[in-house]
Amino acid sequence: MTRIPSSDITPEWLYRQRRQFLRSAGALGLAAAALVACGDATQPTTPAPTQPAGPTPQAAGTADERGDPLTDFDSVTNYNNFYEFSMDKEAVARVSAGFVATPWQVTIDGLVRNPRTYAIEDLASRFDQLERIYRLRCVEGWSMVIPWLGFPLHRLLAEVEPTAEARYVRFETLHDPERMPGQRDPWFTWPYVEGLRLDEAQHDLTLLATGLYGRTLLPQNGAPLRLVVPWKYGFKSIKSIVRIELTAAQPTSLWMASAPHEYGFYANVNPEVAHPRWSQATERRIGEVSRRETLPFNGYAADVAGLYAGMDLRVNY
Repeated sequence: MTRIPSSDITPEWLYRQRRQFLRSAGALGLAAAALVACGDATQPTTPAPTQPAGPTPQAAGTADERGDPLTDFDSVTNYNNFYEFSMDKEAVARVSAGFVATPWQVTIDGLVRNPRTYAIEDLASRFDQLERIYRLRCVEGWSMVIPWLGFPLHRLLAEVEPTAEARYVRFETLHDPERMPGQRDPWFTWPYVEGLRLDEAQHDLTLLATGLYGRTLLPQNGAPLRLVVPWKYGFKSIKSIVRIELTAAQPTSLWMASAPHEYGFYANVNPEVAHPRWSQATERRIGEVSRRETLPFNGYAADVAGLYAGMDLRVNY
């Protein structure tokens, strides 16, 4: 199998800045570490065991609504983009293994009538936990089918009651470089921030996930609470959330600030709009060898295309 160079996946601006830094520092050992840290979109190797001993967790379902089978648990939990821990997909599970996600609180504030702070246990018990099998499409060109546990975000938003001025929802990840060593990287403006338009956030497909494969989330998958927006590229599905803020102005996400020529606010899966350095027309499903065609809105067009009626999605990418 032909391997794609790491520089084809890591944003080019970041790749070049790192290389310049390493040359000027003359740090050969650091250079080797940086090259190891840059993940790529190739097939993951067989992972070293990182999960507790015992039977493989099971999901209630076995396939998505299109009949695509679930991605195996080991791949879902050992091939992860989570830069707060590492830029190496196959190292994230190891680096995050000691991360403790309890106690944990999530604050919902901003333009709402009833701002609140919830303990993660309250969210898990207050809202019925449903299994939703969604396709996950990474902007890098690979994909998975994952059985999430969680609840639609709109149920939480209904409790806090957005005001008439609220138009967007801003999400923020925990900022703790001691526990999340990747946040020591100076090339990003931490914490990780993402955003949705309010109508996107209120759509029934938009999920706050608390688990997958029938168990609570592991650190590498965004414990204890992450967003899942299945019709958008995976980087929109922010992990380890500590704050949800309703705003009148469009939030600036970490990727919009870091690489505005590559990552737009909407980031809807669109096979007709290429990434600046690769096509988005096809994808490689983890566990498969051949590539498959990418579907508009990741196959959820019938549910969500109406949100963007009249918009030019080649401009609003």
